Amino acid sequence: MASTAFQTDKYEITMLQAALESGHAFDKATFDLFARTLPKGRRYGVVGGINRAIQAVKDFRFTEEQLDLLKNDPMIHSDTIDYLRDYTFSGRIRGYREGDVYFPNSPILTVEGFFGDSVLLETVLLSILNHDSAVISAASRMVVAAQGLPLIEMGSRRTHEKAAIDSARAAYIAGFSATSNLEAGLCYGIPTTGTSAHAFTLAFEDEKSAFQAQIDALGVETTLLVDTYNIEQGIRNAIEVAGPSLGGIRIDSGDLHEETVKARNLLDELGAVNTKIILSSDIDEYTIAELVDQGTPVDGIGVGTRVVTGSGHPTASMVFKLVERENTNGEMVPVAKNASGKKTTGGLKIAYRTYDHGIMTGEYYRIGSLKHDDIASGSIHPVQIMYVNEGNYHIPTIEESRAFHAYTLSTLPKEALLTSAGKPMFEVVEK
Repeated sequence: MASTAFQTDKYEITMLQAALESGHAFDKATFDLFARTLPKGRRYGVVGGINRAIQAVKDFRFTEEQLDLLKNDPMIHSDTIDYLRDYTFSGRIRGYREGDVYFPNSPILTVEGFFGDSVLLETVLLSILNHDSAVISAASRMVVAAQGLPLIEMGSRRTHEKAAIDSARAAYIAGFSATSNLEAGLCYGIPTTGTSAHAFTLAFEDEKSAFQAQIDALGVETTLLVDTYNIEQGIRNAIEVAGPSLGGIRIDSGDLHEETVKARNLLDELGAVNTKIILSSDIDEYTIAELVDQGTPVDGIGVGTRVVTGSGHPTASMVFKLVERENTNGEMVPVAKNASGKKTTGGLKIAYRTYDHGIMTGEYYRIGSLKHDDIASGSIHPVQIMYVNEGNYHIPTIEESRAFHAYTLSTLPKEALLTSAGKPMFEVVEK
């Protein structure tokens, strides 16, 4: 187990210390993790990283090395060190399934426990969910725009080396078919793919020699990169070397629609009717939608920068707020911020959805609990599941999350799936 306890901010330790010394650390508390808004123009967001976040809570244990560092900090008292040495989260965490959609004010994660236990989890939960949700939300839009075309995640070089691994994971859950990142393949079992870059072609005296070397090493089913010099000549060289059974070509520059149409015609003319065309080149969901709308004869698309950076929105802007606390009478009472532009709603929120013939018609919440009769009748459908319950952990697999996302997309109204800018499909309110 690798400790996640230092994936936090110092102020969480100092808040804990003040709570311990004031006698509030063992007061019961409820925290909500949610997003006030979606990125401008988005109709839905997608929950990413929640399974990683729950694993991080399970691994949130302080090592002696970490405690030694805190001991040397004059701000941190010995009682706090003792508390942290024995720390393990003892409360409950409910939340949306990974791969589920969310909207403004959806209670994506609900943490119930002692104040001291719960307040320590803010940064580690937010850092994971904000990153992964940004990536998976963008990736989902790309998958929808692709209308069944295979998408390859290939953005490792455009983000942090560790973020690249979990970006690949998020994209795969959204429906991408493969990744170029080997570590993601090792960690999560995601299919990996990749052949060559322009550097390989440039390392040879001529293009044909490079193609021949690649085919000798990888077989005729490989994909050759044909745009190093001239795309038309590159295709002719590729088929001359490989023959009409070449697996595929990749185009990484130019007007992608125009070049793909010309490439398809030339391949067919040369008898390579089964040779696939793969496109890349700073592609986002809008480019994908345009290629599909134009009927571009493409067989697969590689997406890099745009997916790992959330297609212009690299964070989901989620927050972690106290919404309920135990008073001196032992009762749970709602609490809320009233700051301008950052107001919150107090109380323990239980999210539910309504459907009409399998299509989502709304998302709401109730304070406290849902009525059993409403659930039993099927008129409302609870959204959250239990992840952590007094030391017991439930962490779904990546394949379960991938399947759930595909299902969830099938329940959204058609207008929610439009690539064009629009308002959030639903505004989550109390009802």
